[in-house]
Formats: sequence, structure tokens, C-alpha cells
Amino acid sequence: MPQVETFRPERGALPARDAIPARYKWDVTAICRNWDDWTRSYRELEAAIEAFKAFQGTLASGPDRLLAAFQAMDAMGVISYRVWYFAALQYDQDQRDNETNARRQQVQILFARQQQASSWFNPELLAIPIQTIRGWLETSAELAVYRFAIESLFHEQEHVLDEAGERLMSYAGRFNGVPSDSYAALTTADMKFPSIALASGESVTLTYGQYRALLETSRSQDDRAAAYRAFHRTYADSQNTYAALYDGVLQRDWFHARARGYATTLDAALHGNNIPTSVVENLIGVSRAAVEPLRRYHRLRRRVLGLDGYRLFDVFVPLVEHDAQYPYDEVGEWITDSVAPLGLEYQRHVRRAFEGGWIDVFENAGKRSGAYSAPVYGAHPYMLLNYNETLDAVFTLAHEMGHSMHTLLSHQAQPFVYAGYTIFVAEVPSTLSEALFLDLMLERARSREERIVLLQHAIDNIASTFYTQVLFADFELQAHRLVEQDRPVTAETLNTLYAGLLRDYYGDVLDDEEISRVTWARIPHFFSTPYYVYQYATCFASSARLMQDLRAADAGLRAEAVERYLSLLRAGGSDYPMTLLARAGVDLSDPGPVRAVSAELDALVTRLEAEL
Repeated sequence: MPQVETFRPERGALPARDAIPARYKWDVTAICRNWDDWTRSYRELEAAIEAFKAFQGTLASGPDRLLAAFQAMDAMGVISYRVWYFAALQYDQDQRDNETNARRQQVQILFARQQQASSWFNPELLAIPIQTIRGWLETSAELAVYRFAIESLFHEQEHVLDEAGERLMSYAGRFNGVPSDSYAALTTADMKFPSIALASGESVTLTYGQYRALLETSRSQDDRAAAYRAFHRTYADSQNTYAALYDGVLQRDWFHARARGYATTLDAALHGNNIPTSVVENLIGVSRAAVEPLRRYHRLRRRVLGLDGYRLFDVFVPLVEHDAQYPYDEVGEWITDSVAPLGLEYQRHVRRAFEGGWIDVFENAGKRSGAYSAPVYGAHPYMLLNYNETLDAVFTLAHEMGHSMHTLLSHQAQPFVYAGYTIFVAEVPSTLSEALFLDLMLERARSREERIVLLQHAIDNIASTFYTQVLFADFELQAHRLVEQDRPVTAETLNTLYAGLLRDYYGDVLDDEEISRVTWARIPHFFSTPYYVYQYATCFASSARLMQDLRAADAGLRAEAVERYLSLLRAGGSDYPMTLLARAGVDLSDPGPVRAVSAELDALVTRLEAEL
């Protein structure tokens, strides 16, 4: 048999892309064969955009014309995926490539033209009486495919203004990004990163990456404290500016909510996906009542680390030393094995992902940082990694594989109009994939130290993806209510609010640290995407509830849970997210899913305590 070429990255080295064997790089020819093929697709999209203008003013003429317009929009969407991702993926594999970047920007310009060419569609459709359209849906099976898309658009109708009002709102739209852009400039372009001297005498500049690495690896509490205080001092020194920017976010959101006739900013944020405000309110309320396992974990950490004082800069450092490496060629089989509870067909799809050129594995010079799963309609998902053989990298791979399987099953089962899915369900399969992988890794752990590291990873994941995100959601809900009640928003107001939340969630586990009051200012989501972070927590709660049934002792219950879960993945965006989750067995209006997270955390802390 021919020998398979293998590759393992050297620590501290950054290889050229050509030095990495092809089997570790994605194969984009499933999207377009080459740049000539891409050019043909680009011109096809240009022609489709121009042709779509002919539908304007004709939708009310009957079901056939409306169907043709929907199908034309879908056809443009399918081509859009090809022309965007063929350029975007190749740009991300080497962001120094100006020629590819120019093509990518060329697509962005074309997308702007596409948006302008179809901007008339929704207002014109909403001008047709809904009863008329429902009658058309009954007479045309092909048009009936678009029933949910149409009904969900009309669901928004009561908050759509008249032509003059919408024009005025469009003018206001020019200012929407000012707080976020200003925050980005202040925290990136204008940020002066502080330097500190470590106990060893070494000097370290606290960039975001260096700061986080020091808190996660340094065994010196004095070094961690110095890094934490110096890093957040840069925010404290400008806290009045951050407060003014955040007040701009809050006032903007309240303006949009009132202008469109919503009772609150939370109503405005959730209405589009038909999510009751009680989901967020219950998430916060039930989580606040279920914080004891979180506090118990941190009491255990304080005891094991032997610390007299325990503060936020102590919550990341590992409890034991364990520097194991996880070669990519081994973990592919482990991840495939871990999804065995989801059935042989699901495993076959995962194996295809590893063998079929879906994954760009290793970091190389010029490659984009981080990880993602790109939902390339008409081809297959593509995963970008920067795999470095750490435990975090392994779980990142499992996480992105969950996203990719969601995309694959959704694209296979749904027509284009519903092939995408909302953020509200997107993190369910990724976190569930991690949970399945954790079960397998704990079963196969080779030492006590490895079990401890795995348990700590799982617990820290719950703490950061669930409890921390609920705390953030709690903060922004209370902050928005300040402006809704005509109360002032100042740095002191926000500092007091955040300090109170730290006490509410952590109790007496954390010793007081004055500068922790201002750490709300370093959360980009507050300034860029309000009412977003709660979805991390609801997805985590949903996957925890699903895992309860997938781990059930009764084989029949497990089989039912698997089918419900796979049906959720296949459903894509074909209904409102709460409805899709309910069919899968998750009712987020009930406290059960949140309590499932608390129970899972409590069980993991018990196991960790036993190992320690």
C-alpha cells in the first residue's frame, strides 16, 4: 500500500502553505473548478441580478408570478454562495494575497447591487392582502413551499412603517454603527497595550492574546494579578467614554423600538424570531437560582490552588500540569467514534468530512486566525482550523464538526429558502458535539491528570458559555431598562450594576477586586450586537437537555432522542426556532433545560472533586 504523507506542526514555527501536504488542506474545486469557472458564475449572478428587476410591480398579478420571483431569488442565492466562498476561502488561507482579496471585494460590491435590486420585494409583497396570498398557497403546491417565508414576513408587518417612515429610518441607519465603530477604534486602533514586569524579571506587553495566555498559564498569582489590573486599568482610565458609547447603544435601541411600536427593546430584539420575552427573563431567573454548582467549583479551585485570596484572575489557571499533545491524525478517528450514539449514517458523514477535503487543518503563514464552519450551499461545509495539538484545538474541531453536520443535513433536507438556520439553534449541535466527545475522552483518558484536565475543560466551558453569558444578558437587559425608565446612564451606574451582578452570581466565592467593577467595558458584544449573548446560553441549555435523553439507560428513549435531534438538524430554518426546538424535546419556556445545565455542572464538579 502507498504510504500516506503525514504532518505535525513544530511548536513556535509557522510553515509555508506549500510545506503542508494536500490531505490537510481543503479542496475548493467542489465550489468552482478554477477561476475561469468562478468568473462564469460571477457573470451569471450579474445577469440574474439585472433580470430580477423585471419582477418589480408584478407580484400582485398572481401566484405564478410570485412563485417565479421567489425561485429567481433562490437561484441568485445559490450562485451567491459559489462566487463568495470560492474567493473568501482562498483569501482566508492566505490573507496576504491581494489578488484574491480584490476578487472577494468585487463580490461584496456585487452583493450590494443585488441587495439594491431586490429591496422592493418585501414592501411589494406586504402590499398584497395576506388572505389573497393564502388563497394562492392553497392552489399552488410549488408556491406553498414558501408558506413559512411569507408568513414570517407578514409577522413583521405591524412594525413596518409607511414609506415616509421607512425612509426616515433608513436615514437614521447611517448612525447605527457609530457606537460600535467608536468602541472598535478605542479598543483596537487607539489602544495602548500596557507592559508589566513579571516576577521572573521578564517584561510582557499585554495584548489581548498575551493577557489571556498569562491568566491561563501562569502559576504566579502575583503575575496574574498584575496582568489583570494593568490590562483593565486601560478600560478604567476611559470608563466615562465607554459609558457614553454604551449609552449611545441603549438610546439607539430604545429609539428603534419605540419608532416601530415595540413596548420594550427586548420585544424589538426577539420579535423577528417569534421568541417570547419570557425566554430571556426565565433564563436569567432560573440561572440565578441555580448558581450553587458554579460557586462550589470555585470553592474547590480555591482550595486546590491553595490560595488565601481568590479573584477573577484566578479562575482560568489549570488545576494540574498536563502538557499532552493530540495529533490530528488520531483525533479524527476519536471524533468519528464519539458520534456513534447518533447512528451509522451520521458517522459516515463525519468520516467524509475528514477524508473529502472539507477541512483546512494547520496554521500557515498568512492564514486567518480562529476557526469556523462555512455553509457552502451546493457543495459541502468547509472548516477552517488552526490546529495546534492542544486539548482546546481538539474540542474546537469537535465544535466545528457539529456546525458542519448541521449544515450538511439542513442542506440535504431543505429547499434553498430554508437551508440556513438561526443563531438561536446554531450552537446546539456544536455544543452537543463537544459533549459527546467529552464522554468518549473521559472513557479513554490515559491518566488521572488527563481526566482532571478534561473535567476542568468541561466545567470551564459551562461556566463561560452558559453562566458568564447569562450574567452578560442580565447586565444588558438591566442596562436597557435604565433608558426605558428614563434613568441616567453613567460609568458609576454601570459599574455598580456590574459589581452587583458579580456578587449575585459568585456570592462570597470571589474576594472583592475594585477594578472588576469596570470589566463590562471590555465585552464587545455589548457595543456591537445587543441581545445576542443570551443565545449562547439557550443553545447550551438545549444541548444539555438533549444530552440527558441521549445518555438515558433506556435504549428506546435514546433512539427517540436521536431521531428528534437529527430532525432538528434537517429542519434548517423551516420554522421558528422555538418551534423546532420543541419538536426536538426542548421547551425553553420551561425551567427544565436550565436546570439540566446546573445538574450537569454539579455532576462534573463531583467527579472532579473525586479525582483531586
